Amino acid sequence: MSKSHQSSANVKNANTAKDSVSKKPRLKSWWKITCIFFCCQNGRNSHYEIHAHQPYNVSSYNNSDEIRISVQHQDLCLLPSASSLYVCGRLTKADGTLVKNTKFVNNAVCHMFEEIRYVIRVSINPSRSLIIHNAGWLDVEEKENLINSEGYFDISIPLSMFICFTEDYCKVVVNVKHEIILITSRNDLNSVIQTPTKVATATTAAEYEDFKIELMKIEWLMPYVVLSNQHKIRMLSHIQKGKSIDMSFRSWELYEYPLLPRHVWTGKTSNQLEKPRFAILGFQTNRKEVKEINASRFDHCNISNVKLFLNSQYYPYGKLNLDIQRNQYVMFCDMYANFQHAYYDKSIEPMLKK
Repeated sequence: MSKSHQSSANVKNANTAKDSVSKKPRLKSWWKITCIFFCCQNGRNSHYEIHAHQPYNVSSYNNSDEIRISVQHQDLCLLPSASSLYVCGRLTKADGTLVKNTKFVNNAVCHMFEEIRYVIRVSINPSRSLIIHNAGWLDVEEKENLINSEGYFDISIPLSMFICFTEDYCKVVVNVKHEIILITSRNDLNSVIQTPTKVATATTAAEYEDFKIELMKIEWLMPYVVLSNQHKIRMLSHIQKGKSIDMSFRSWELYEYPLLPRHVWTGKTSNQLEKPRFAILGFQTNRKEVKEINASRFDHCNISNVKLFLNSQYYPYGKLNLDIQRNQYVMFCDMYANFQHAYYDKSIEPMLKK
């Protein structure tokens, strides 16, 4: 298969409990940590404050760097589900002048990091109109721009948008050390899309302006919750009992296959507590680290049928009989819209249309 026709498939698998979110798997029994969780509702806490935590090394952030942000004090009452990652930087040419033929793609800042881990003495591997715009999502057509006239940008990404634990567990946590570990990408080509300054000819290749993305500030904005006296007494009483508490959340796994057109993937679970409940399939063709191609978009690759076999059953039951060239893919649109209700248990409000 020639390079121009190679496609990669991304399969994202969610493992949850059998019945519902409220019965999600427990952490392993050896995690005997003294912690307490309370829902933060009106009247149950005095107030909460947003505190900014910075990495150990704040002098510079380069490609392939490891960035660690920790909350060292373990006697705090924190609400990680409401925390966010603040990133401030600038997009310029290599010489520091303004770019003319380079712009950010959707979710550009997420492309700047190869890996993100949220650690609470245990490693967790991972990623709304106004909120997602503030987090770096432009618009579906990507007509908006993330930078201003001087090339500066700043975004605040809620951790619940790309870490399963903070999305599913919406209670406060005390008596544990929190840490976020970010690994920057080896280059920033997937974060931008460029137009050539000189088009290619039969004898010469296309030319592009050199660019650099300077990350000037990275902070973890963490809410510190101050409980009312009544709930503070309850919390201290529970801590004195030394009981361990289960932290339940859904986890995602990403599998990437660089070559298709046909591949059979076998997914295995370690025990009966972790069972696959959702699968998201996406295709991309020659989009990684290509200057003129948007790495945040996906390709349909003229797919005609997809089936998921799970415990001797297959989904969907019948063939999809897709013909995308003839505009026959309404079944895919229904699956996309219904996922929101199945995963979030909310009314269907899809962002995209057919």
